[in-house]
Amino acid sequence: MGTERVILTESGSGSPATDRERSPGKPAGPVTISYIAESAGVSVPTVSKVINGRSGVSADTRARIESLIDQYGYRRPAGNRSKVLELVFRELESMWAVEIIRGVERVARQHRIGVMVSEFGLHDSVAAAAMAETVSRRPRCVLSVAQLSEAEREQLRAQGIPFVVFDPTGELPDDVPFVGATNWNGGRSAVRHLVGLGHQRIAMIGGPDQVLCCRARLDGYRSAMEAAGLPAEAGAVVHAELTREGGYEAARSLLSRADRPTAVFAANDLQALGVYQAAREAGLRIPDDLSVVGFDDLPVVAWVDPPLTTVHQPLTQMAVAATELALVLGRGETPSQLGVEIGTTLTVRGSTAPPRSG
Repeated sequence: MGTERVILTESGSGSPATDRERSPGKPAGPVTISYIAESAGVSVPTVSKVINGRSGVSADTRARIESLIDQYGYRRPAGNRSKVLELVFRELESMWAVEIIRGVERVARQHRIGVMVSEFGLHDSVAAAAMAETVSRRPRCVLSVAQLSEAEREQLRAQGIPFVVFDPTGELPDDVPFVGATNWNGGRSAVRHLVGLGHQRIAMIGGPDQVLCCRARLDGYRSAMEAAGLPAEAGAVVHAELTREGGYEAARSLLSRADRPTAVFAANDLQALGVYQAAREAGLRIPDDLSVVGFDDLPVVAWVDPPLTTVHQPLTQMAVAATELALVLGRGETPSQLGVEIGTTLTVRGSTAPPRSG
């Protein structure tokens, strides 16, 4: 004969029940969304979509999940979130992390909200564990300096934790809040500056094609070239990683051409520093023999020789806007707009000049 146990009802009273009445494997503590997903044989994002009334789930699957939710008495967690904004980086080695943290702290201080900085890591298994820890801390909101996956977004939604993506690297659904920069306009302004100096052979070192901001900067380059009647020749665009080493290797390829460019626009400042190294090794002087333009305006590029002309990405202003948007969502308010792009500007320094005649 099975041992009798007491199952508490929502009113707090108890009634005897046998083990057969308890669902097999039901956890002793509160039922979680992960347990519902495992029981239904689906992913956590799928359960989250059902809980939040979102589309994209078949009728049969939705009915199975709703049945389990009723059976286990699952309830969405109450909104007892902490007074902390969690700032998430995939990796903290970025040279502009300090600029972002400065902007976030500025707004958080005004609103008397704490800031916690987390690093999720680049591997899925590490990121999944880090996200679980973030959810368990119940922050007021999450500001992610990275691309949140669909699973991560649904996990936050399921717990009622609002989020904002800072400088997204990929396409996002229309309902995902984000703050970015005018990357297309920045790329166009860089090339228009070089065209205005008289350059015609202008090459570009692009970033990885799957990175959204890199595609926008490349499109800006192409737009400015076409407007100037200078269609980019085959081989004038070389893709590389957004590192000094990537810029160096790409520049070596470009500068070895018989019709080498007189100017190079790099997708970011680190690539541009690699162009400096390749130019020195090729015996070329900047800007006498080669003009160089970067993108980001990292603090270090004002101190290189010669100081780098670059597109200024207003990271601190972007962080301020992203934090304000996150806090609006954290208060349960509806923002005036979910997507915000902050304008870029061209900072002209000593790395650009008219091409040498002949």
